[in-house]
Amino acid sequence: MAQATQEFGDWPLKRLMTEVVGSGHKSADDMDRDQAREAFQRILAGQPDHTTLGAFWLANRWKRNNPEELAAYVDVMREESVETAAPDADPVDCGANYDGKGESAILGVAAGVVAAAAGTPVVVHSGDRVPTQKQDAYKHVLDELGVRTELEPTESADMVDEVGFGFYYQPNFNPGIEDLWERRDMMGVRTFVNTVETLANPANADVHLGSFYHLPFALKMVNTLREAEQQSVSRVLMFQGLEGYDDIRPGSTVVAEWSAGMDEVDDFEIETANYGMDFESEDLAVDDIATDSASITEAVLAGERDDQFADAVALNAALRMYAREDVDTLDEGLELARETVASGDAAATLDALQSF
Repeated sequence: MAQATQEFGDWPLKRLMTEVVGSGHKSADDMDRDQAREAFQRILAGQPDHTTLGAFWLANRWKRNNPEELAAYVDVMREESVETAAPDADPVDCGANYDGKGESAILGVAAGVVAAAAGTPVVVHSGDRVPTQKQDAYKHVLDELGVRTELEPTESADMVDEVGFGFYYQPNFNPGIEDLWERRDMMGVRTFVNTVETLANPANADVHLGSFYHLPFALKMVNTLREAEQQSVSRVLMFQGLEGYDDIRPGSTVVAEWSAGMDEVDDFEIETANYGMDFESEDLAVDDIATDSASITEAVLAGERDDQFADAVALNAALRMYAREDVDTLDEGLELARETVASGDAAATLDALQSF
């Protein structure tokens, strides 16, 4: 223990539990940045006892991490685990929840390909059956489409530059987080790792597009990225995603928006019926998430569907264009998205992705 203390500092997780975070959700204190950094350094190094690690994760869940703590975790992750590979293009980083979806179609591949074909490069990243849900994510839809997914980071960057759409595979660009898979699975509940892994930003993108369930969490995520020191994101768009994923939820959807130079985070609402999505979330449900999402993707991009899925893909593509400020309004992005599908450019981009 003396060697571990000398190597890491004065705050092993057991001491943090006893003196700072472990007294319950009402009486626990927040860690300062140095304490949070040391905690995650120890975790990535495999230093904590498994019981102590589980208790620490659960205590953090109860007390809820603040942006300073989350930013420290993100910084340590990017310093000690993430292998970045930046494409020449400046893509939108789409950080969907890694543990996936279980009820509705994953539309981010189709939306990202449409946006890419329209001139907005897009990066997506995920793992493979990440705890706790271990449901379908980006990788599984791409696998069904015959797209290479188990890429090294430099290959992912090349995919972005050649196609306009790129996928980064967590085990290859973030091995330290991948090594925590078994411990996370044994927890049975989500931990702060589920939050920070979505902010890994392996392409060093300047724009982050993410999702949330409730607006206060979106504000926390924006402030986390503002406080992080190991990446310089200058624009963040967070919205209420379907199943917490990065697909717009039909109905009244709240969006949080921040750009460098803004003192506060703006928020506004999208009434999706005004943009063609005049249906309910249940109308985007499918039976087999990966397989059905892949089939829907191919049909929408080929211009063979004119239904709720086509409308949802177009609006999600528009939001990606708006996030990068390639269009001034969602209406402009929606029109461009539909033109891109009708022209055959979206289908051609999918062909290029499958051929990469």
